[in-house]
Amino acid sequence: MSPSLKGILYMCAGVLCLAIGDAIAKWLGEVHSPLQIIFFRTLVSLPMIALLAHFGGGLAKLRSRRPVVHLVRGLIYTGTMFFFVLGLTLLPLAEATAIAFVAPLFVTLLSVPLLGEKIDPPVLAASVLGFVGVLVVVRPGGDAFHPGALSLLAAAVFYALMMITARRYGAREHLWAMVFYMTLVPMLLTAVTLPWVWQTPLPWHWLGFLGAGIIGVGATAFITMAFRHAPAAIAAPFDYTAMLWAVLLGWWFWGEMPDVWVFVGSALIIGSGLAIAYHDRRTTLKRRPTS
Repeated sequence: MSPSLKGILYMCAGVLCLAIGDAIAKWLGEVHSPLQIIFFRTLVSLPMIALLAHFGGGLAKLRSRRPVVHLVRGLIYTGTMFFFVLGLTLLPLAEATAIAFVAPLFVTLLSVPLLGEKIDPPVLAASVLGFVGVLVVVRPGGDAFHPGALSLLAAAVFYALMMITARRYGAREHLWAMVFYMTLVPMLLTAVTLPWVWQTPLPWHWLGFLGAGIIGVGATAFITMAFRHAPAAIAAPFDYTAMLWAVLLGWWFWGEMPDVWVFVGSALIIGSGLAIAYHDRRTTLKRRPTS
């Protein structure tokens, strides 16, 4: 099996884990606060991340000289998860997933003021197309508009900020240190809120909390392996298989069937993302030395 094919399979497995984790969060959100869901998810994930770090080079990899950076990234990640889980509880799974696809577009746009990067005209055109797709899905001002869409857009902005900080500081910090502290901060923050949001879980809810934490770490591991085996331009587009899983899981568990506009908007968003990935790949190849 070629490395690229392995990377694609790892990416698809990671995206499937994310979709299942989203479905579990949506189910738990029918009873529990997003803060309680985030607490248990991070509580389960943290020791697993430490274990992976141990086998991936030792716990010394978790040492860092930039605690403030990790604190800020943890706060951003807390906002990402909170608004995303809240949006999942308010909207059908496929519609929520479609709106979340706008996150890479925010990364592209925010990289200009925050990282000093430039946007080529084709990338700007693709980004505009992606936002048109979001408007098609959300339909602000129409009967189909739901405030939950604003929560998901907020989650996309926080996610973009998280990716931009990773791009800026990731080369100076070990991967597992970035992931560990990004998980530790929301666990501590949400633990403080538990006295105000606590709902005693039913027995099967405990399984959901446990499963969400395990699946979340599995998704991180699979996606990390994907980018180790295949170039980003090959592996990243398979992130959009999440839409397929979201439609199937939403239909299977909640009887949700997206209307045609969700599919039209999703196609525009996915098309814009693929166009940006293709342009980035061509730009990288042009800049690569030929000798």
